[in-house]
Amino acid sequence: MPDQKINILAIESSCDDTAAAVLCNGKILSNIVATQEVHKQYGGVVPELASRAHQQNIVPVIHQALAKANIDKKDVSAIAFTRGPGLMGSLLVGTSFAKSLSMGLNIPLIEVNHMQAHILAHFIEEDGFDKPQFPFLAMTISGGHTQIVMVTDYFEMKVIGETIDDAVGEAFDKSAKILGLPYPGGPLIDNYAREGNPKTFKFPKPKVDGLNFSFSGFKTAVLYFVQRETRNDPDFVEKNLKDICASIQYTIIGILMDKLKKAVKETGINRVAIGGGVSANSGIRQALKDAEKRWGWTCHIPKFEYTTDNAAMIGIVGYHKYLKKDFADFSVTAQSRYKF
Repeated sequence: MPDQKINILAIESSCDDTAAAVLCNGKILSNIVATQEVHKQYGGVVPELASRAHQQNIVPVIHQALAKANIDKKDVSAIAFTRGPGLMGSLLVGTSFAKSLSMGLNIPLIEVNHMQAHILAHFIEEDGFDKPQFPFLAMTISGGHTQIVMVTDYFEMKVIGETIDDAVGEAFDKSAKILGLPYPGGPLIDNYAREGNPKTFKFPKPKVDGLNFSFSGFKTAVLYFVQRETRNDPDFVEKNLKDICASIQYTIIGILMDKLKKAVKETGINRVAIGGGVSANSGIRQALKDAEKRWGWTCHIPKFEYTTDNAAMIGIVGYHKYLKKDFADFSVTAQSRYKF
């Protein structure tokens, strides 16, 4: 822990949440998120509407983050921001504001990879939460990504498995849409699944080589299943909703855990951390707790507030980059596709 106070102001705008946080030496002083309700009526995120909402929200969100942290902007040590991956219009708002603020305050600018941030969120100073020991395996699961990453140090990460088509979060949301549930449907499937029987209906698991994932065929299987059953009984979904949701969730978690078990076996690393929006799912959390008991894994499950997009995770990456003096210059640009 450094002697001086390092205050990082972090900005996250990769999709449809405008977020700002202030961290002092890795500990959160504030973590503010403004969600955008406008997308619900469209059944998904509309990029143009998202970027407009970011423009409206970014100033008040940053102001609120500084006020809650009781930090004056002159006391900020550096500005950390999400460079990518994400929606280009949304990223441009955060990137442009971060660059302007950094220039105006004459303090360092730190670019952050959104997916690295989901992994390093486990290193936020939190009472009651142990930090992973290196090396460990991280599974990032969200609406846009599904990856297994081997992490050997804060910024030494290697993707050893990823989806070849759709992300797991999309599989949840599209399945929910097929069932007639509103957006975002993933959390609703989780809620209904808790009261259903996961063995009622059987869905196929895609056969994909290595540690990679595929969910496009699974979504098609759910669609054909619902179409077939509703032809025979128009009220089939309504009558069996909880069991269908439980069966969908059981299959998806099985796909994730099969690959994770394979990764542990191949690497010999039994320390596992999850991150991303789908890591809030109760089924995957329980599966990891069961894995600790059955196979002796050490599993790290994030607090709910760090599962969805937030600026605290951007701030912790910014903090560790600040310690390394790893700063960006003002030529930095947003990247919708941004690998680490």
